[in-house]
Amino acid sequence: MTRVGNLVIHPAVLPSTIARHSNSPPTSIFYNPPMQLHYQILGDKTSAQTQPLILLHGLFGSGDNWGTVAKHFSQHYQVISVDLRNHGRSPHSDSQTYTEMADDLLKLCNTLGLDRIHLVGHSLGGKVAMQFATQFPDRLEKLIVVDMAIRSYPDAYTHMIDAMMTVDLSTMQSRGDVDKALISKIPHAMVRQFLLMNLIKSDVNHTERDVNKTALTWRINLAALKANYPSLLQAVCENVHYEKPSLFIRGERSDYVQDRDIEHIKTHFINAQFASLPTNHWVHAEQPQAFIEVVADFLGSGK
Repeated sequence: MTRVGNLVIHPAVLPSTIARHSNSPPTSIFYNPPMQLHYQILGDKTSAQTQPLILLHGLFGSGDNWGTVAKHFSQHYQVISVDLRNHGRSPHSDSQTYTEMADDLLKLCNTLGLDRIHLVGHSLGGKVAMQFATQFPDRLEKLIVVDMAIRSYPDAYTHMIDAMMTVDLSTMQSRGDVDKALISKIPHAMVRQFLLMNLIKSDVNHTERDVNKTALTWRINLAALKANYPSLLQAVCENVHYEKPSLFIRGERSDYVQDRDIEHIKTHFINAQFASLPTNHWVHAEQPQAFIEVVADFLGSGK
């Protein structure tokens, strides 16, 4: 335990998270140290003139979601596709705040020896990218946010988390069985298929007769996502300004970034540019080539 001014820190708090001293009584702060995130690298090590490109996925996703985009840009950049905490192959944690996720990303950059990066984030990853940009502006060259605004959002996914948590995986033999179990709560087939990408097989011991039977399990930390989801819905970066180049790409058929959101973004991201593509929320998956062209134009290379 460490005392910093009026703050009592348990067990370790990064400098970016320590609040300014106040006249209030000592306050206890519990902070999870940054996690070592799982990542995949495509492309050669970058030169001094070319910044690496880091890709952040959305809720329920993983770095694998960037396949086509990552493969293309690896011809021009070192591309690093990251799994956020509680997602993909990254570690699980009971806590998941935007500050913590930005600190996780900083730890990854430090581990890989990356002084400055280009950063792309979709949906939840877009908010993490905005948080990182405003929390560590010196570590960023260019910011790209895909179909996400600064504002808070209504609850759209708790029912999906509940549906996944209520499936008794011990009775399921295949991904198809789980798909059928989810139909009544999640009728959209494409959404179910996306969620089922988080279903993996693990070896468990059941009985002496049936040793090392392969069981299904959720790779994402559903309990933590449900517990932290209300805070993930909240706005970010409302009390800061970011002056470096940024690009916000929205889907024309998506309601995630509306006209009034653009005006709001402009007040905080001073040098923001905007682009719209004829898609729903999954902009880079629905129109990968158009997405690649817009991003390449902004970065200055990579078509």
